Amino acid sequence: MSDTYIIEVGSQPAGIIVRAPGGYQFFAASHRFNRLEGQIFRNAREAERAAYHLVSGVTLAA
Repeated sequence: MSDTYIIEVGSQPAGIIVRAPGGYQFFAASHRFNRLEGQIFRNAREAERAAYHLVSGVTLAA
């Protein structure tokens, strides 16, 4: 597994995730994704889904 992934929504860069204790930490590439800044995700797919839902306005279940 890689230690760093680029997260995109469509063709727009959302941010990168970097391996951290407990998963992967999100670093936003633009202000549009600042709500995800610093969050820890279990894997790249989970971070990608969160970025997509943020853009689409869908609320994620807690």
